[in-house]
Amino acid sequence: MKLDDAAAHLEALGNPTRLKIYRTLIRAGAAGMPVGRLQDRLKIAPSTLSHHIKALVVVGLVTQVREATTLICHANYEVMRGLVDFLVAECCAETSESKDTKTAA
Repeated sequence: MKLDDAAAHLEALGNPTRLKIYRTLIRAGAAGMPVGRLQDRLKIAPSTLSHHIKALVVVGLVTQVREATTLICHANYEVMRGLVDFLVAECCAETSESKDTKTAA
């Protein structure tokens, strides 16, 4: 994942309402959740919910599928895993270098 993409994903999740929406969709699993149920569960006004879902869709964290008259939102697990992998990819990468430097001194 590119740095700019990771930053966009993190920026979208940096809003408390969007983070609540995303976490709810993560818990919903592969079945996703209809927008109406999401609204009922989170007690968010329809226009506000729409605005926040759009922001998550634009960065690819959420996808939507229309089934007849119902709009179903799904967390995009592939993008989520890519973001998590990006964040932990270099975890502790410099600790072995710092140990080698101390040993050489």
